[in-house]
Amino acid sequence: MARLILTVDDSPSMRLMMQLTLTSDGYEVVQASDGIEALEYARNHKADLILTDINMPRMDGIALVRELRLLPAYKGVPILILTTESALERKLLGKEAGATGWLVKPFNAEQLLATVSRVL
Repeated sequence: MARLILTVDDSPSMRLMMQLTLTSDGYEVVQASDGIEALEYARNHKADLILTDINMPRMDGIALVRELRLLPAYKGVPILILTTESALERKLLGKEAGATGWLVKPFNAEQLLATVSRVL
């Protein structure tokens, strides 16, 4: 059975790259263009993993992680942040919010798949 991954990024090209990488390894992918859309999906569906950007309109990735961790169904679901930001302060904010891990864009497909496999 394929695992369902929710990808969240305001860039259509980045969502497509994540989708192609993940589906090539057998994962099902659902996409959201920002934190509000992702949270709406999460309130009604269960994903096995969430992969989110930080810098997005309406609701950023850190706020999304905080909101997801308040949902009982998402207490233990892995949440990976995939962003261009690599500053230690931002990583600490992500960890405090409840993120499982942090990957820097542009991503390496093998590294992304290995990280996803490890946290699932």
